[in-house]
Amino acid sequence: MLAKINNFEINLSKPIDISIPLTNTDENPIAWYIEKPVIEPVVFGDWIGKVSEGKSSTNFNNIFFNPHGHGTHTECLGHITNEFYSINQSLKQFFFFAKLITIEPEKIGEDLVITKEHISSSLNGTNASTPLSKTEALVIRTLPNQKDKKSRKYSNTNPPYLSEEAAIFIRESEVQHLLIDLPSVDKEHDEGKLLAHKAFWNVKDTLHLNADARLNATITEMIYVPDEIEDGNYILNLQIASFENDASPSKPILYKI
Repeated sequence: MLAKINNFEINLSKPIDISIPLTNTDENPIAWYIEKPVIEPVVFGDWIGKVSEGKSSTNFNNIFFNPHGHGTHTECLGHITNEFYSINQSLKQFFFFAKLITIEPEKIGEDLVITKEHISSSLNGTNASTPLSKTEALVIRTLPNQKDKKSRKYSNTNPPYLSEEAAIFIRESEVQHLLIDLPSVDKEHDEGKLLAHKAFWNVKDTLHLNADARLNATITEMIYVPDEIEDGNYILNLQIASFENDASPSKPILYKI
């Protein structure tokens, strides 16, 4: 089925899912020192909400998870502010012109860092006919791109991260939605500085939000983009659950243009 979005034609029957599903097994990725998700049937006395147990006509599960630590999620600036802001109120449109780039982070001291130069040079290698200033969403795939990103245990591993200068460059290029295959755009142990988050959202004071902070910008973390998906231009459908929370589990979908 073909559709036109922002004058671009896409085939809706060929979605490219770059989300990681949430499971209650050891295959689930984990960050931020928590345990794996819990998915289990409701129990009332001797009644169990599970058809295979023979005592229920339906499967009726409770799910306990953390959107930031258990898989693909999309967050708004409420993730770092004193005042409450909801991803459900921040994200009101769901289709965007997107650019996918692949970057190998640079070794700087003990860290692996995505720099401003990485992003600028990677963008020059994609379709130059569409400048970054026209791109609403930027999708970053990091190298090496092992499949175990879909089940990796990130806690205390010092994963790669985005430099503050790179986040500023992305913000100043008017990218509204940043997607990355890492557990955070910031360094794991950074003394709470959150430099890339603050730079991308233009948050200057988390206690008293500045008027020019980017209320409608989002960051999506812990995606996975398979190697066979080529760098270039796409239409992004950014799907979230309707949680009144700073973040929601999400399902970003790319469509070839």
